[in-house]
Amino acid sequence: MSRSDNLDLDHDRQQRCGFPEVVFGAGKTAGEITEALTCIADRSGLALATRVDDAVGETIASNITDARWHERCRCISIDRTEQTRQGQVTIICAGTSDLPVAQEALLTCDLAGAHTELLADAGVAGIHRVLSHDERLRSSNVLVVVAGMEGALPSVVAGRVSVPVIAVPTSIGYGASFGGVTALLGMLCSCAAGISVVNIDNGFGAGIIAARINRLACDGGPGGR
Repeated sequence: MSRSDNLDLDHDRQQRCGFPEVVFGAGKTAGEITEALTCIADRSGLALATRVDDAVGETIASNITDARWHERCRCISIDRTEQTRQGQVTIICAGTSDLPVAQEALLTCDLAGAHTELLADAGVAGIHRVLSHDERLRSSNVLVVVAGMEGALPSVVAGRVSVPVIAVPTSIGYGASFGGVTALLGMLCSCAAGISVVNIDNGFGAGIIAARINRLACDGGPGGR
C-alpha cells in the first residue's frame, strides 16, 4: 500500500460536485501536501492547495509535475486538463491589500473552467474607479467582490447590476474592523439585493460558488441542455 492510499481522499468529489477535493495547507507538512496534490492530480488532472506556508510553497510546487506556486495568494495549482474556458466571472477587489483573497478566488474560478478577470483597487474611497467598469460588470455571469475595512463595495456594485454578487469580507483594516468582522457584518446587513456572503478571507469558497453559477448560466440550468 502506498502512502497516498492512507490519505483517504475523496476521489469522487469531482464527479459529484464538479471540482476535485481541495487541500487546505494550513497545519499540514510539506510531505502531506505533496502527497495529496500528486494523488489528486494523477486521478483528475486538476489539483489545488490553499493557505500553504510561504516557507515551503515554492519547494513543494517544484517537486510536483506541472505544479505552480502562486505566492501572493499562497496557493499551489495543477491543471493538466486543457479544458475550454466558458462564461465570465469578474472579481472586483477594493484595495491592493485585498489582493491575496481576490487572487485565491480568481485562481479557483480559472481552474473550475471559467473565463476570469480581476479588477483591482476599485474601492469606494474612489468610487469613480468601480463605476467606470459598469459595462464589464453587467456582462459577467457572476461577480465576486472582495473588500475589507467597512465592507461597503459589494453594496455599491450590487446596486448597479442584475447578476449575482458574492461578497468576500477580508481581515484588512484598522482596530475597529475586528479582523474582518466589521466588513462581514456590513455585507450581511446590506440593503442591496442579490448579494450572498462567504466567510472572512474565504476567496476559495467564493470562487467555487461563482464557478458553479457561471457553469449553470452557460449550460442552461442544473441539468444542462
